[in-house]
Amino acid sequence: MKTKKKVFYGWWVSLAGGANMILSSGPTFQVTSTLFRAVEDEFGWSRALVSGVASFGRFGGALLGPLEGWMTDKIGSKLMIFTGFLIGGLGLIFFSFINNATQYYLAFFLISLGFSIGGFTPSMVAVNVWMTQHKSTGMAMVIGGSSLSGIFVPLIVWGITNYGWRETFFLIGVITIIVGPFLAKVIGRRPPSYLYQTDSQETTNFIPQHDFTLSEAMKTRAFWGLAITHGLTNISVGAISAHIYLHLSDGNGVNLSPYTAGFVLAIMAVFAFTFQILGGILGDRVNKLAVLPVFIIIQATSLFVITFAKDINGAIIFAVLWGIGFGARTPIFHSLRGDYFGRKHFGTISGVMSFPMSMGMMVTPVLVGWAFDVRGSYQFSFIVMAILCVVASLSVLFVKKPQIN
Repeated sequence: MKTKKKVFYGWWVSLAGGANMILSSGPTFQVTSTLFRAVEDEFGWSRALVSGVASFGRFGGALLGPLEGWMTDKIGSKLMIFTGFLIGGLGLIFFSFINNATQYYLAFFLISLGFSIGGFTPSMVAVNVWMTQHKSTGMAMVIGGSSLSGIFVPLIVWGITNYGWRETFFLIGVITIIVGPFLAKVIGRRPPSYLYQTDSQETTNFIPQHDFTLSEAMKTRAFWGLAITHGLTNISVGAISAHIYLHLSDGNGVNLSPYTAGFVLAIMAVFAFTFQILGGILGDRVNKLAVLPVFIIIQATSLFVITFAKDINGAIIFAVLWGIGFGARTPIFHSLRGDYFGRKHFGTISGVMSFPMSMGMMVTPVLVGWAFDVRGSYQFSFIVMAILCVVASLSVLFVKKPQIN
């Protein structure tokens, strides 16, 4: 009798990492622009103040990113996810009771800090440890969860419209606290020693990697090339997450209804998720550096499109192009880190390498909000971010795999 082949546990880690990102990135990434509209309507604050909370909220993640990576390498993903989801869930509950700008910023800081601790970094570290032959695909499953959370934007809009944003985010906070321990258990399981010693169902044709230390990695051109390029491409990611719903629903923007704007965000999410998975699969089969510039240019093109979009057709074209470009290039970037620098210090190296990117994502939302308050339009900001993506498509051409001395 033929024995049924057991699914390699690394795939479960990748799947749970995607579920982690659905919850952890939703309140701080995909639905932030939707929330900002509700807060702006209730309190009447300026666009810079309302959207600036995204920058303030990412402050902890930007500064603590290197520490989070080091802590994940030292204590493991399980404790990081458990602790982070508890802080993030309590932050969401606190957020539902805010009454002034100070509470608004403090609550969002706690949400962002919690999900930064328990979200992306420990999930990616776990996948990098478990997956060897299909690293890009496994990482794509984690990253895809972030985009997949955008599918729930219409549901969030419905909840805010019918029950209020306070009740909606209180419920999300409760769900976060309940689900966190289960995700921590699945993702935090340590791999068996044979994964590093011999071939297995996942490690067929496995080639041992050199595990760079942080100091070794920082002496390579690849480290700085990837850090700068990733930072340039993600400047627009921070701004889009904070402002796209506002732009789509503004009278001087695309001027869509709240539900239609939410529908466009759902299209973005579907295409981003689809191409994150396809990008991961592609990254496992072709030269990553050969396809990266193509997807970065597609992301730049999407920004030019939304700059001049005036109706639902232009908005949908933007959503599709953004999903393809941003979606496909993201897992390729992260898997390159694992390919180039190994497993042992992946969290620490990723945290330090992501610092410029995090700082850019921290500053951009408030700058774009300020520019809107001054100019009454997002056009200038979108064009600048598109140009930065074009620059990134050129800078990535100078990235080369580091050599072991």
